[in-house]
Amino acid sequence: MKDLNQYIRAIGFVLLSLFILAGPPALAAEDNGASSREPILLASTTSEDDVNDPLESVNRWIFAFNEFIQDILFRPVATFYNDTVPEVARTSIGNFLSHISTPVTLANNILQGDPDGAMTTLGRFVVNSTAGIGGLADVASEGGMENRSEDFGQTMGVWGMGEGFYLVLPIFGPSNPRDAIGKFGIDPFFDPIGLYLSNTDKDSLAYTRTGLSGVDQYASVVDELNQVKKTSVDYYAAIRSLYRQKRKSEIVNGDELELPPIPDLDLSYSVTPEDFNQPLAGAQQPTQ
Repeated sequence: MKDLNQYIRAIGFVLLSLFILAGPPALAAEDNGASSREPILLASTTSEDDVNDPLESVNRWIFAFNEFIQDILFRPVATFYNDTVPEVARTSIGNFLSHISTPVTLANNILQGDPDGAMTTLGRFVVNSTAGIGGLADVASEGGMENRSEDFGQTMGVWGMGEGFYLVLPIFGPSNPRDAIGKFGIDPFFDPIGLYLSNTDKDSLAYTRTGLSGVDQYASVVDELNQVKKTSVDYYAAIRSLYRQKRKSEIVNGDELELPPIPDLDLSYSVTPEDFNQPLAGAQQPTQ
């Protein structure tokens, strides 16, 4: 596991170097007297420069590789999981996995200078740890405390770091240098359970947790992904658009965009294009 952590940190360093070479980050929002966390999503133009995908040929190759892995492994496993595990059990598993990641969200609430978010995160943890039977039930959401996960990629975005160029990571899917560095290089240090498993050489438990998280998240979105794939002329461009829009929404904590879920992102959405006046990346429009 220690070797894996060193490998992940090396990836983060390479991505950071690429990000620096790509140029300075764009500001997430202008300081015009309004809160930096207000919705600022609408909308990118149709210019190809706005897509910011200089590695598109490489990204498409990795995307095709990921699709191959999904077809031979992830989709069959996700389908089996959905067909054999009762919905109430799947919901409880998802709730628990989200619950034990609370320290990552709390740390990023604090780093973002969001005391209200931190208090909500703490409140959710206390309520779900007790009334929610150790996080198996999301009682807090029923009481009005919304579940909103935070990560260091979002934190860097809140403080003005742009997303940089679009990346497709092997297995992990859509990303960018900012989000990849946050996910693999910083957030693991906010995860006490992950640190404990790593430092005590409990690799089997760590891999089990990672695998179960991946299956749970992918199984929750596989049907929607299949639908997007069927209705998109360019599935790669559709996923790229969805990822970028979703991350923008998460960073500003604005109203949730109506987008379908994508791999390793666990919230449900429906389709919205990068340019709100154009179809999503060639997606076919429904007949009226």
